[in-house]
Amino acid sequence: MSEPLEIALGNLLREQGWTIAVAETTTGGLISARIVSVPGSSAYYERGVVAYSKASKCEMLGIDEQAIDTYGAVSAKAARAMAVGIQKASGANLGLAETGIAGPIRGQSPKPIGTAYIALASATGVTCEQFQFDGDRDAIRNAIAEAALQMAIERVRGKR
Repeated sequence: MSEPLEIALGNLLREQGWTIAVAETTTGGLISARIVSVPGSSAYYERGVVAYSKASKCEMLGIDEQAIDTYGAVSAKAARAMAVGIQKASGANLGLAETGIAGPIRGQSPKPIGTAYIALASATGVTCEQFQFDGDRDAIRNAIAEAALQMAIERVRGKR
């Protein structure tokens, strides 16, 4: 049985001497909860922010309100800005962010339920990927958290 992703990520961050900060919307703190469930995570976990509303994204992460109005809160542009915002605010080596639609109600976005964007910001730049997950609200939230942790692992390993 392979080790949980949060343990693998913690080991890699500790080896590199890196820190991570997380900005979450759809997962509501699930990514951060997984990271801090590992004993000793205070050595590499800098902070986490749940920025659910548009106002919180703008105030806490420095995202331009016009960008959200133009591209939407669930977009690559928003995820990238969130990742940069949390990295800049925290001074962490790695800024990890996600935004998506978990349903069951779609809300204002025309994007389908299960759409998610996960972004990583570091000294080497910002990357973002779009995902489409299936399942109910909990399954989608868990899938986003799993994919985000996997992306962070790959970045620390130098594969992203």
